[in-house]
Amino acid sequence: MTIRHFTTALAEALNAVYPSREAESIAALVAEHLLGATPLQRLMRAQEPVPETALAALPALQTRLLAHEPVQYVLGVAHFADMELEVTPATLIPRPETEELVQLIAQEQHGRRGLSVLDVGTGSGCLALALARDLPDSAVLAVDISAEALAVARRNAARYGPAVAFQQVDILRSPPAGLAAGTLDVLVSNPPYVRESERPQMRENVLAWEPATALFVPDEDPLLFYRRLVQLGHELLRPGGAIYFEINEALGPETADLLTQRGFAGVRVQADMFGKVRMVRGERS
Repeated sequence: MTIRHFTTALAEALNAVYPSREAESIAALVAEHLLGATPLQRLMRAQEPVPETALAALPALQTRLLAHEPVQYVLGVAHFADMELEVTPATLIPRPETEELVQLIAQEQHGRRGLSVLDVGTGSGCLALALARDLPDSAVLAVDISAEALAVARRNAARYGPAVAFQQVDILRSPPAGLAAGTLDVLVSNPPYVRESERPQMRENVLAWEPATALFVPDEDPLLFYRRLVQLGHELLRPGGAIYFEINEALGPETADLLTQRGFAGVRVQADMFGKVRMVRGERS
């Protein structure tokens, strides 16, 4: 069996549970992972025979994919900001819109060195590690309520950002340890923001596999985490320090208002590449 046939046959099998284009994308990721190849290498080697090790591994992987398990969990890795990060069902799968949040922060903080950065709800560590790379000499602290997620993040940090520090913190109950008031330069968070009433709109591979505690908030208090984060930003950020959120696209103005009401300046709601409102930023006055 050639690599092209291998990839095509897997995509055809996955059409049972995924749209055609998505099935093709998943099949390509699986083939590249099993071959240890880049997308270009996979295409250039299309007529080569598939190694026996890849053929032997496929049935178990295909069974898991047909059960709607996300391909990132099946393979154990997700690509984010030019990194290949370990992910497990204890962590959210990093998404492209979160890469845009990294790009926004890197653009606005460009040229500044030695910043103090706090990432709240780090999960796999994707934001913290990307910012540690893009903001040279920064002291990055990443916190999460989940010990299991932090274990994954620490393993990712060993590869991509060994200087990043981690703490297990329930941010709704207590602040991170070791941060003095008025000393933080950047606070960033992609907190839970999906309302419980939005569950029916979500796909089975998200609902069944990704950690609910990192996704959902009660309908009666959907800005629960943002209010706390704004309070923390008001206490911890130095004057001119910046706060950045990924947000629920349906709650952009409401999220921005939390910052405005606490006296933050330069408050702006920003759309992602698809035109969806995904980010809010502001500066400590």
